[in-house]
This record gives sequence, structure tokens and C-alpha cells, in this order.
Amino acid sequence: MGEEKNSATEERPKWDNKVQYLLTCIGFAVGLGNVWRFPYLCQIYGGGAFLIPYLVALVFEGLPLLYLELAIGQRLRMGSIGVWNNISPLLGGVGIASMVVSFLVSMFYNTIIAWVLWYFFHSFQNPLPWSQCPLNDNLTGYSLECEKSTPVNYFWYRETLNITEDIEISGSLQWWMVICLATAWSVIYICFIKGIDSVGKAVYVTATFPYLVLTIFLVRALTLPGATDGLQYLFTPDWEILKSPQVWLDAATQIFFSLSVAFGGLIAFSSYNPERNDCERDALVVGITNSATSLYASIPIFSILGFKARTGFNTCLEENILTLTNHFDIAERNMTLENYDQWFDYLNLTHPGEISSLPLRVCDLQEFLDQSASGTGLAFIVFTEAVLEMPGSQVWAILFFVMLFSLGLSSMFGNIEGILTPLKELKLVPKCLSHEVLTAIVCLVSFLVGLIFTLGSGNYWVEVFNSYVGSVPLLIIAFCEIIGVAYVHGMKTFSEDIYFMTGRKLNIYWKACWMVISPLLLLVVFVAYVALQANAYPTYPAWNPDYDKFPQTEPKEYPKWVFGIIVLLIVVPVLSIPVVAVYNLICCGIKRSSANVSPNPYNNEAFEIETQERRKQSI
Repeated sequence: MGEEKNSATEERPKWDNKVQYLLTCIGFAVGLGNVWRFPYLCQIYGGGAFLIPYLVALVFEGLPLLYLELAIGQRLRMGSIGVWNNISPLLGGVGIASMVVSFLVSMFYNTIIAWVLWYFFHSFQNPLPWSQCPLNDNLTGYSLECEKSTPVNYFWYRETLNITEDIEISGSLQWWMVICLATAWSVIYICFIKGIDSVGKAVYVTATFPYLVLTIFLVRALTLPGATDGLQYLFTPDWEILKSPQVWLDAATQIFFSLSVAFGGLIAFSSYNPERNDCERDALVVGITNSATSLYASIPIFSILGFKARTGFNTCLEENILTLTNHFDIAERNMTLENYDQWFDYLNLTHPGEISSLPLRVCDLQEFLDQSASGTGLAFIVFTEAVLEMPGSQVWAILFFVMLFSLGLSSMFGNIEGILTPLKELKLVPKCLSHEVLTAIVCLVSFLVGLIFTLGSGNYWVEVFNSYVGSVPLLIIAFCEIIGVAYVHGMKTFSEDIYFMTGRKLNIYWKACWMVISPLLLLVVFVAYVALQANAYPTYPAWNPDYDKFPQTEPKEYPKWVFGIIVLLIVVPVLSIPVVAVYNLICCGIKRSSANVSPNPYNNEAFEIETQERRKQSI
């Protein structure tokens, strides 16, 4: 494969410039998880100490997989199905598995974008609709469910999701969510209507705007009271936590899923590059930018969460101050936030009985900081509540949800590319069908199937898809990819490919990772993940106003039929890998057996075979 190919692959579309390609790959890799998943892991796993397993996973698992996909796609100039069929027909199912995973992920991922649009549209209201409880049906007071929880929780669970109290209760389609979902898919279609030509233009905005918003948030967040509390909590290392294997497992899975490898999108994007391109540098740029973005996003996020914790802590103290001043007739403004501890110690020493009888709250800043959240809980509950306390809350809400929309949109580009390119390579689509029509069909089918997520139980199904579609199947696909390149394609051949593309010989680090370290890490992560999942029956948090500990969510076990669907979501996407391999082995065996059949003396082919045998004997 050391020579440049002169084939139909040269007619493949190309990027306008290198910047478009890098922005598209960065936009695909940098997604919502960088903003709402990585900071959460840093928080619960010892702050700065979490960076150690995270960087180890990046160096020995993330970057090698990223480089492998960019290199093999660029060299063979095909999508995921074409690449693995080219390496070996036995690996043809790997590309199909990537396509199925991309389809399943894109359905629920675009639902999250629909939620973001819903919040974005409501961010223009003054006051923000999640700042206060609505009136009840009789207009005699506030909604009881809202009073028992919070306005932020009520707006998310009732106004947005209109959630049912159980996954088995489907509820009806929420028309407002159907409209938002249709809008989200329409935007995807418009951006993808001309393939990489239109995507390449869109990423100039979608891939760069989040950094602008993060910078604006960073400047504002650092000036908020309590910002230092959040940053200190985030980055104070707890070295003891590194002894827990769960930390290393979560670090490995986070870097793996964050880089968006095994979806097929990166292979497709790199296939539009010229063959002679430094894909090693591209992999390092994309991988390091992705991780740096996670760190960069953590600073404004936890500065604002520190502000929220400090505000909650001060509110708690003010309630206690009001109680104490009223009970002991203390002059107004004598007891303040600054001297509360001295006053409390004095009163507790002089009037211990009365102090113990008062309904005083226990105010601990650490407890407010410990109220961690990730995913939708961080974006639609914790962060929206923090925004309410910021001056000009509408502006900050608009900026935040535009940023989330941009992050989600650029990630969706890779998912859709991971569907369209394999569909064309499978030759299931008639050639007369234009790219625009095919894209419209894919978007329409995804929208119609995705309507399940707009039901009252839709949020529960998003959690199911998010937890299981993007976990075990991707680990299996990535393992097959790395084994396919290192041992089927061959490291010697791949090294020659790298030299042809970059002009540099492959160093020992990449070889060691691809042949030993990365497959071993993937295998360990896979076994550990499956062992942890198998250790306990899966549960989900249900929003049930009748729960005795409401507004806490009620932990419920998944029904047996839902558990069966979970197993299918794990197995079905990767079922094509063994099926295609077995099918090709059988076909290969049939061809060999037919080739070994005795020649027919009355057939011209028999004469040719006999002639060839005589030539061999004479030689």
C-alpha cells in the first residue's frame, strides 16, 4: 500500500481546507460530556487527583485509538464499512456495528438538543419561568408539587418532560417536545444538506462558539462571590481515592467516550483528506484540545456552582440569624454573616437549653458543595438554579443554552456522517437517490423513531439508551478495530502506510500501544464494566410526587421487559460482527470446496486447468 491509488476513490469529496477538517473533528469529539460529565467526575473523585488516571487513559488508550481511526480512514479513503471490508471481509461487521450505534445514539442525543432548544426559547422570558412556582388549577395558591420540590425541579420534570412516575407508564406525546425535536432534526438536515460542503461551513460557528461562551462565563464566574470555594473544592486533590479501581474505570471510559472513537464518524471525516497528510499531528491536536476543553469548562462551571453553594450557605445562615434575633431580642444588624459563629457560640454557652429548642438549620458549606450533579441534572437543574442568582439571568441563560446547542450540534455531525457514509458503501441505496434525499430519509426516520423520547416516560428511555448503547458496544467495536489493524492488516503494512502519509517512521510508542497496551486496557475496562453491571440489577431514578422522600427521586428496578430491551441494546449493535465473519467464512469455504471439484473433461476450463498443471510439472 505504499503507492498512491488512481481509482474512483480520488473522486471522493474533499475539505476546503485543513481548518475545516480539524474543527469538524474537534466539534465531534468535544460534546456535552465535556461540560457536564468531566467536571462531575473531578468533583467526586478527589479533584486534581482524578487527572492522573485521566491522563494515563488519554495517553495509552484515547490517543492511540484516535490516531488509528484518522490514519486508516485517510489511507483507504473509505467510510467505516469500506475500511474494514478492505482490510478483511471478516471485519465487515465492525463497520455495520458502528453505523447501528451511531443511529441509536443520534436519536437520543438529538432529544437532548430538543430539550436545550426548549430551555433556550424560554430563556427570553422575564422573569425566567423556572424562577417561581405556577398557580394551581383553582388559582388559589401555588402548585403543590412545585412547593414540595423547587421551581427549577418543577419546570424540568413537569413543564418540560411532564414525566410519568414509572417507566412502564408511557404517557402521551408532549406536543411541545415533538415541535422542539422536529426543529432539532430540521437544523441537522439543513447543515448536512450538501454533505461536507455545508458541514464544513457550519463548524466555523458550532465548533468555535462554545469556546467564546466558556470564556465569557469564565470572566464573569471568577468575579462571583464563592467562586474560589468552588475551584478549591474542585481541584483539591484527595490522593487516597486513587486506590479505588472505580476511579480508574471511570477515567478510562470517560476519555474513551469523550473522543467519540468507534462511531465511524472520524473514519469518514478523515477519508476526505488527501492521502499525504500528517494524521499523527491531527490526532494529537484533536485529542489534546478535547481534554483541554474539559479542564477549561470545569473552571467556570464550578466557579458558578461555588457561587450557588455560597449563596445557599448564606441563605441558611440568614434564616438562623432571623430566628435568633427574634427569640433573644437582639438588635437588628448586630448579628451578621461575619460574626454569626461568635454569636452562636456565645448564646449556646449562655442559653444551651433555649438554643437546642429552636428550629435552627445546620449550615455547612461543605454540604452545599457536595451537592454534585452530572448530565441533565447539572444542565437543567443545578446550573439553571445558579443562573437565577446571577444579575442579568436571562442573558446568562441564553448564552448557556446556545453553547449547549452548539456542542450538541457539532457532535451530531459526526453521528450522522457515521450513518450516511456506511449506507452508501453498503450499496443499499439506489444510485439515483441524491445525497439530499438520503439525508432527508435518515433524519425523518430518526425523528419518527425518536418520538418515543417525547412521551411522558421519554426521559427514562433517554437514560436507558445513554447508559447502555454508548457503553459495551463501543468497547467491543474499538477492540475489534485495534486488533484488525494491528494483527489482521498487519503492523508492518500499517507502518508503511503511516510513513507514506506522514513521511515519518512509526515510533515505538504507537506500536506498543496498538499491539499490546491499548487492546489490554480495552479488555480490562470491558471486563470491569460488565462485572460491575452484572453485580447489581439495574435501577433508575423515578420522579414520583407520592414518594415519601419526595422531592428526592425514587430508585426503582427496571421491569423484566425493559431489562430485556437493555440486553438487546447491548447485543444487537455488535451482532453484525460475528454474523458477517461467520457468513464470509462459510462463503469462503464453499468457494474453496467448489474449486477443488474434479475438472470436467468435456469443458474448456478442464483443458486450461490441465495445461496449467503440466506447466507446473515441467517447471
